[in-house]
Amino acid sequence: MKAMGAVRSSTVLFFLAMLVAGSGAPAQQAQQAQQTKQFQPEVGQAGKDVVWVPTPQALVDKMLDMAKLTPQDFLVDLGSGDGRTVITAAKRGARALGIEFNPDMVELSIASALKEGVSERAKFMKADIFESDFTQATVVTMFLLPGINMKLRPKLLDMKPGTRIVTNSFTMEDWQADESATVEDGCTTWCTAYLWIVPAKVAGTWKLASGELVLNQEFQSLGGTFTSNGKSMTVSDAKMRGDQITFTAGGAAYTGRVKGDRMDGTVSINGKAVPWSAARAVK
Repeated sequence: MKAMGAVRSSTVLFFLAMLVAGSGAPAQQAQQAQQTKQFQPEVGQAGKDVVWVPTPQALVDKMLDMAKLTPQDFLVDLGSGDGRTVITAAKRGARALGIEFNPDMVELSIASALKEGVSERAKFMKADIFESDFTQATVVTMFLLPGINMKLRPKLLDMKPGTRIVTNSFTMEDWQADESATVEDGCTTWCTAYLWIVPAKVAGTWKLASGELVLNQEFQSLGGTFTSNGKSMTVSDAKMRGDQITFTAGGAAYTGRVKGDRMDGTVSINGKAVPWSAARAVK
């Protein structure tokens, strides 16, 4: 588990700009690395809200695999510790930022990124995750206590639909994970990862050409009714996966994508796929 500290949101945006533009940061980080003392982190050392326990490298790899990390992603590691998750993400070609409270850990991570040759893509900052704006991330990773996960949960749920959240070992209580995996080869402790994909918010009434769809939502799980030609049908097999919606009503299987106050997709009726669209009803 990893520690956290305080910084303004604008600082995160500055670090993101550095990631995008390069901005000469490697030279600055090289100078910092040369000045770094021979700090050696100790498992169990105290932090702001947690003690530090490193995520096994085998699980870091699994977490990034589960997130389907690509070079087009921007990863933010909340409580980045010794920087291994950020550095691993950078080695895969992604831009990555570690938010960490302990300044010694930050300096150590900067030096490690320089040594691994990924300083242009791997950045670190001393910051408080609760005061930081990481909404531009497409992937968020963390190894924090359950209570901290729950404190972060509202902010995570407000992120862009499709954002991938991956944790080491600890869940989000009644927000059920979309996937989980346990690593046995090369990992002996803290070996389970959980993945959530931030769902679009679709609760409410939607107007279709063929009727009215009323949805209720609990995280990625959906329910509701579809009314067409005066007949009300129960919505079943309904789920959000990021901005992708699937549900069945009246024997017809709907798939689509949510974009703001619109849904568009195809519906399979008697084996034939036809387009459908819906608009959120004005309150």
